[in-house]
Amino acid sequence: MATTNCYGKCFANLLGGETAGDTFAVDFLSDNIKVMLCTSSYTPNLDTHETKADVTNEVTGTNYTAGGNLLASKTITYTAADSWATARANSTAYALGDVVRPATGNGHLYMCVVAGTSGGSIPTWPTVSRQTVADGAVTWAEIGRGITVLDCADPSWTTATITGIKYAVYYKDTGTAGTSPLLAVQDLDGPTNVTAGTFTIQLPTLGLFHFHTP
Repeated sequence: MATTNCYGKCFANLLGGETAGDTFAVDFLSDNIKVMLCTSSYTPNLDTHETKADVTNEVTGTNYTAGGNLLASKTITYTAADSWATARANSTAYALGDVVRPATGNGHLYMCVVAGTSGGSIPTWPTVSRQTVADGAVTWAEIGRGITVLDCADPSWTTATITGIKYAVYYKDTGTAGTSPLLAVQDLDGPTNVTAGTFTIQLPTLGLFHFHTP
């Protein structure tokens, strides 16, 4: 299963940077946000890698442009817990990372931290931050009173021939590698090769990345 992790300074930069007028400040909706592909020879460091200049071993190939593709259809959406579309159901299979609200809203959201099939009756939902509850084979953790999702269209390269795809690196493109701040890196479970075909990154259900309101 592909996993996405934010670089350490991502949220600071999304909030305007660590200082007033910070060069690395990011406006997700209006800035040029790109995704580039890297081979397994790149080793992401979430703590120390901050700009595109820190990223190595970008792939090359037919119909792949250095620096990657611009993200399309970017959105930022906040949803309060009781308005979340997915309500927990009895005897239903849930995967790690699934987020639900109780069928009768209680102002809290819950994330699946142990995958499995839910029980045949409603669990007693905790309302303390990060507290967990067993529900059949599933374990839910309280994650807050709302969720903000940053999303975009699934990035895609058509009629492409690319070898050794392992990571997708998301960043703000300023035109200069040393001032282009990194946002997130997605492990694509590769290496993957594509020959004269379409390579598409399937983003998680919860978008490119998300954060919760306590």
